[in-house]
Amino acid sequence: MNPDLIVTFSDLQAEITHDLVKEGFTVFTMNQRSLHGILEAILMLGSLVGESSAAQKLVDEMQRTLELTQARAAHLQSRPKIYFEEWHDPLISGIGWVGELIELAGGQDAFPDVKSNNARERIISAEEVLRRNPDMIIASWCGKKVNIPSVIERPGWEQIEAIKNKHVYEIKSAHILQPGPAVLKGLEQIQSLIMQEFSK
Repeated sequence: MNPDLIVTFSDLQAEITHDLVKEGFTVFTMNQRSLHGILEAILMLGSLVGESSAAQKLVDEMQRTLELTQARAAHLQSRPKIYFEEWHDPLISGIGWVGELIELAGGQDAFPDVKSNNARERIISAEEVLRRNPDMIIASWCGKKVNIPSVIERPGWEQIEAIKNKHVYEIKSAHILQPGPAVLKGLEQIQSLIMQEFSK
């Protein structure tokens, strides 16, 4: 293929990035881990491929969507506490930008103190989820369909408000765990769930 530019993402592709550079390819590695970082990455990539104006237009549109979502959330009477599960064995809470999406949509991140780029540092216990007692559980297992019955049937979790009230949902990982424009789909779904269940 002999590409002019190869784009990689995060430390997960550090080894292949190293190999490609040694082979003489031009490689641009992005490592965006926040909503601001996502917007900045789009602008950088647009600049690299000679499409700065198109990138700026996309970023402006995304920014407007974020602002409109936040404005809608301001009318909510209550802000549900949401536990976002990125993986199930072990339990891993959501990466940084997911917590930002939850807050923008009108929820409260149940684990605002567990924020790391490294998934291993976001491992939590089932007991801690029970202690924090979220009003809603949203799961998105990276590349794997969520088994909602298995979440509901975890020992002791029948005491959690989200389980009691059947507020357990799945969002496809492609709509929320890929740090690019697709996260707006995840944002829309989170707010839709909140509005559906907590604006009554």
